[in-house]
Amino acid sequence: MIQLLTPQQRAALILRDLLGWSAKETAELLEVTVAAANSALQRARATLRQRFPSRRPAWPAGVDASAAERALLERYVAAAEEANVAVIASLIREDATFRMPPQPGVWVGRDAMIREWVDAGFGTESFGRMRCAITRANGQPAVAAWIRRDGDARWEALAIDVLRIEDGQIAEAFTFGPHLFLRSGCRRHSPTEGLESIHGAGPERPAPLPPITSGGRRCCESPPTSRRASPAGPCRGARR
Repeated sequence: MIQLLTPQQRAALILRDLLGWSAKETAELLEVTVAAANSALQRARATLRQRFPSRRPAWPAGVDASAAERALLERYVAAAEEANVAVIASLIREDATFRMPPQPGVWVGRDAMIREWVDAGFGTESFGRMRCAITRANGQPAVAAWIRRDGDARWEALAIDVLRIEDGQIAEAFTFGPHLFLRSGCRRHSPTEGLESIHGAGPERPAPLPPITSGGRRCCESPPTSRRASPAGPCRGARR
């Protein structure tokens, strides 16, 4: 999770470990001493090692991973559409973490995640109704969501949740705003006719997404020019 690093650490890590630059070349580009460049690289590696310890498998041995993942995602999106906080909580590990790049900060623990979403209005009438679609992003399972409030003429892009699964539960969630709905996959305005739930085939279901980054601009539509996003619940990013 490279956004956890400082700009200098990110640059040093990419130049040294990805592009194969020497310490001297890296230091010259960053306009620092060789010692400072090496120090930035060491700190970056240490942060990533700490952030990504040896992980448990997503599913126990003997489980059909594809079917199990699909079942978990279907429960997640059905609960999101129904604003069923209890079911959502049951799918999340107790020690799970939540982030919303590029905003700073991290919510640690299932209780903190759920409390933040509820406090922000998830499940209330003013929040609106959600419709979701299962997809993938960055090689991980993901859920794209649209929202519609009373009086709205159409569904609007809400957010994309990228999920990491461990031991059959959601261990980590990253929510990206509506500016990452991609031309090649998710549309800004979900079709409304016949779209009753995520489980049905439904018209024009989104295709798997290309890679997503916290910047996201290289392969997505232009950011919306209308109302800005504000956090609220699973698939956060509801419009004000």
